[in-house]
Amino acid sequence: MKIYISILVMALALVSCNSEKKQTTEIKSPNEKVIVDFNVNKEGQLYYLVKFNNKTVVDTSYLGFEFKDEPAFNKNFSIKNTSTSTFNETWQMPWGEQLDVVNNYNELKIELEETSEQNRQLNIVFKVYDDGLGFRYEFPEQANLTGDVFITEEHTEFNLTEDYKTFWIPGDWDIYEHLYNTTKLSEIDALKLANHKNLAQTYIPENAVNTPVTMVGSDGTHLSFHEAALVDYSGMTLKVDTENLDLKSNLVGSENRDYKVKKTMPFNTPWRTIQITDNAPDLIESKLIVNLNEPNKLGDVSWFKPMKYTGVWWEMHLGKSSWDYGMTQDMSTWTDGGQSNGTHGATTENVKNFIDFSAKNNIGGVLVEGWNTGWEHWIGFEDREGVFDFVTPYPDYDIDEVVRYGKEKGVEIIMHHETSAATETYEKQQDTAYALMQKYGMHAVKSGYVGKILPKGEYHHGQYMVNQYNNAAIKAAKYQVAVNAHEPIKATGLRRTYPNIISREGLRGQEFNAWATDGGNPPEHLPIVAFTRMLSGPIDYTPGIFNIKFDEYKKDNQVNTTIAQQLALYVVIYSPVQMAADLVEHYEANPEPLQFIKDVGVDWEQTKVLNGEVGDYVTIARKERETGHWFVGGITDEDARTVNIAFTFLDENQTYEATIYKDGEEAHWDNNPLDIKIETIEVNKDSQLKVKLAEGGGFAISLKKTN
Repeated sequence: MKIYISILVMALALVSCNSEKKQTTEIKSPNEKVIVDFNVNKEGQLYYLVKFNNKTVVDTSYLGFEFKDEPAFNKNFSIKNTSTSTFNETWQMPWGEQLDVVNNYNELKIELEETSEQNRQLNIVFKVYDDGLGFRYEFPEQANLTGDVFITEEHTEFNLTEDYKTFWIPGDWDIYEHLYNTTKLSEIDALKLANHKNLAQTYIPENAVNTPVTMVGSDGTHLSFHEAALVDYSGMTLKVDTENLDLKSNLVGSENRDYKVKKTMPFNTPWRTIQITDNAPDLIESKLIVNLNEPNKLGDVSWFKPMKYTGVWWEMHLGKSSWDYGMTQDMSTWTDGGQSNGTHGATTENVKNFIDFSAKNNIGGVLVEGWNTGWEHWIGFEDREGVFDFVTPYPDYDIDEVVRYGKEKGVEIIMHHETSAATETYEKQQDTAYALMQKYGMHAVKSGYVGKILPKGEYHHGQYMVNQYNNAAIKAAKYQVAVNAHEPIKATGLRRTYPNIISREGLRGQEFNAWATDGGNPPEHLPIVAFTRMLSGPIDYTPGIFNIKFDEYKKDNQVNTTIAQQLALYVVIYSPVQMAADLVEHYEANPEPLQFIKDVGVDWEQTKVLNGEVGDYVTIARKERETGHWFVGGITDEDARTVNIAFTFLDENQTYEATIYKDGEEAHWDNNPLDIKIETIEVNKDSQLKVKLAEGGGFAISLKKTN
């Protein structure tokens, strides 16, 4: 991977001070639209404020820590030195939404020291971009703070100046699988969701929100709060003060210890991030989160190829087949001679059927869930350690034959590791399991962490599990394995540092449409997700459901979109691995819309967000690497609308054959979801097009060069 550094200017300004002199520092973004002011008040408390377009968007916000067995770290500070620098580079993604990424910021580093007898030191570093900022705490090596530090709470504030329209999910310590709420900041009530009937793992201890949380102001200012480079630290939720319009960091804890983070000196925290734009599309185009992560540590990762995939998955959610082989409930008496329950999905024959379909339709992989022993014993069992075996297949799944057949057809098998959140079992088997994948030439694994974490008392988003997820991916890289994690920790841009972290769930996914009792994901869900969850990184949402109603399986459930929107999701919701999630027979019954899935890319040279409003609609165009073909996807919420597309992003002096897949005249997400119209026209850079989107609908366009 090539790195181009165009400018590196260091301008150091040393400022001396004493305890009686008030010191103020300021740093601006390269375009000077974002300004950060830092200060220390008379009590030595640290605070900052942020301006955007000459308006204060984050007012006086205090910073600090509480420690176990140490005095609090939140006052009696003085500024010892400050330094500023400018950095501008262009680096290349080995895979991603675009090839070239500009990383341009101005940096301010403040070196602080306590005036009290503790005399401890702290640095705060701000990196200010044209589209926002990140800041972190750095604990330098020092005489008066050594060894292990136990953080009981981090006090990072974001004091807002307006009662923003806010798109949020609760600050759940275990899951992100909530529908988004749209309220004023002052109306956030996360605790009312603490006993969600569809979410057994829910743990919401405070009126807090999870990140990314996105806000829209009365003047069109858009803010999104998150974190970057989450390594060996607890995930951060944001506690909401609805009266004072204030957000304060609330780290995920553990029932097993009286602190939330353990670190060894010296150390840095993750970056606390604020993306700031004056329109919704620029939020999606922002690369602030990945830019705040360290460069690639793995080197060449060309062994991973972005791909579309099918697999044994949706049929289990429909109830057509099962994950388990179904021989016995007594694990001690399981034998190879046991009899299948007759509904097992991961059979050699069934997987070969998916391989054949994938090979015919330009789909590179097949995911196989339920292939390995243990599925009979994990649901409902409190002690799940030792249940799953990640190398032993069920008797009706011949892994040697399946892999051989896949290679013959040019289709890779994607491994599945459901850990059932039994972390010690998975740790013990990881090397063996990854080695098995390496033996068979499998380069991608979908991991799962369903259930309460074992050891008991840990939460999915605490420091213990942050390390579990990250260490699993780092180890996987040694075996040339890429990880797509479900029930994960949030994405924070680590895909730049470890490009084998390819995708993750981390939201309420497609499967909720198949089995949730609350009506599934409403039409507004994904137009919100595009401006919230997707800002953090790739999403394995599993689109492409053609049998929208699936009444033959479940009369009370359905997908709440049109079929045209399901096609659009391959462009709108980004991931380098995109599933064609429906059953083979449903695709074969609909060959015309299937053509778009066959054609659409998964690895992009450029991305352009053409229009959109948070929670309402969005249109995205992406240019495929190597071929130069463009694909466009647009989706809307429960409201029908017409969008205008200007094809100015296309190449000069080039005509394209545009195949348009759009909602039919009578299309409606509930009343007539399968009404789709397909037409082909020629377009160029000067062309414009109006497209009507039905309620809960969408459109997809394939643009191929004519010469």
